[in-house]
Amino acid sequence: MSEIHQVTGSQIAAARALIRMSQADLAAAAGVSVPTLGRMETSEGPASGLRNNVLAVKRALEAAGVVFMAEGELIAGGAGVRLKSA
Repeated sequence: MSEIHQVTGSQIAAARALIRMSQADLAAAAGVSVPTLGRMETSEGPASGLRNNVLAVKRALEAAGVVFMAEGELIAGGAGVRLKSA
């Protein structure tokens, strides 16, 4: 997934749930605060926050095996997340 893909707050929350990672653990892995991550996850549409923070969270989730999909990218439908194949 391209670095410029607009990751949504819902995608971040869903990705974190998919890999069963706590907010504290993801925030630490991304180098952001827990409140910052919480604001990203609850934002409507594109994740709110500084671009470098959103990118750090996205990269931390990708490093944990998450693949981000843009709306209509692989299947008809909205944006989503899935796990990398083994």
